[in-house]
Amino acid sequence: MKLAAEIEARERAVWQALADGDAAADRAALAADFLGVYPDGFAGREEHVGQLAAGPSIAAFALFDLRVMQLGPDHALIAYAARYRRVGGDAEETMYVSSVWRRRGPDWENVFSQDTPATGLHLP
Repeated sequence: MKLAAEIEARERAVWQALADGDAAADRAALAADFLGVYPDGFAGREEHVGQLAAGPSIAAFALFDLRVMQLGPDHALIAYAARYRRVGGDAEETMYVSSVWRRRGPDWENVFSQDTPATGLHLP
């Protein structure tokens, strides 16, 4: 499988875990030293997984304009626009996301992610 397809599939799996409320799948995708940078602050793996304690956090999502860059033999970055609706929410939100993935043996783990709310200037 080509790098871009591999990384995209893993990134989509994280979103699907949020939509399914699958804390085990979310935890398995994130490195123990995962760092998330979000509009409301920093989060580690347990904080990211913790958002699923009451079940799914995302009702629907779509990813657009995906770009993958190889950062070295064992690291890759994916950047894209995400349009989603939170569980219990009526409004659709859009943000730009960048995530760094690290190869661990035959698989990949997410080590970093940053979400930037879209301002409306260049919405996908």
